[in-house]
Amino acid sequence: MSAELEWGAAMADLAWRAGHRLDRAPAQEILAWADETFGAGLVVTTSMQDAVLMHLASSVRPGVDVVFVDTGYHFVETIGLRDAVAATYPVNLVSVTPAQTVAEQDAAYGPRLHATDPDLCCTLRKVEPLSKALEPYSAWVTGLRRVEAPTRRRARVVEWDARRGMVKVNPIAAWSDDDVAAYVADHGILENPLRDEGFPSIGCAPCTRKVLAGEPARAGRWAGTGKVECGLHG
Repeated sequence: MSAELEWGAAMADLAWRAGHRLDRAPAQEILAWADETFGAGLVVTTSMQDAVLMHLASSVRPGVDVVFVDTGYHFVETIGLRDAVAATYPVNLVSVTPAQTVAEQDAAYGPRLHATDPDLCCTLRKVEPLSKALEPYSAWVTGLRRVEAPTRRRARVVEWDARRGMVKVNPIAAWSDDDVAAYVADHGILENPLRDEGFPSIGCAPCTRKVLAGEPARAGRWAGTGKVECGLHG
């Protein structure tokens, strides 16, 4: 077995063991383990729905790298929160962009690719730039939660991301919506203003609408397409 394969097998085993041991641990304990294990090889990723993850991670590792993918399609409120987070929290915010501008993508694939082929659009504007940005790191932290969608119900607090060859840490995977709201209230966490306007799950503007009463939180994402994930989480 090559050294790279041996390392991957060891990291996969580490992730499995940590995911089992830390399954019911507080988010801060999960992040403390990640910081102790990976140090500067740890990076936080965010979609800027709120700053919960940045507050948690920076309380454990001040100055932690935080990656945000600026797709070129975000709501102005999302960009505003990005800038506010960079100015308010002790984090190193890194904003990355796709290989093509929106205009260049339109020229190559036709206008409104998000409507004609949303999977490809997400791949080009989210998945590929994030994967490239994660290459220098050994582990990435996400705000993924089990209650958000059926596709996320089996998420572990620590798991192996085989596609990217790195450990994935989901410290708030077990949190409910009420847990998030309580943390925001208790710590005065910055939130995306759209959360108070009927957008509990916020993605790119052309593919996100308000959620109607009784609908699940992610019903406003890619509404009417059958699509439920952008591809960042498999």
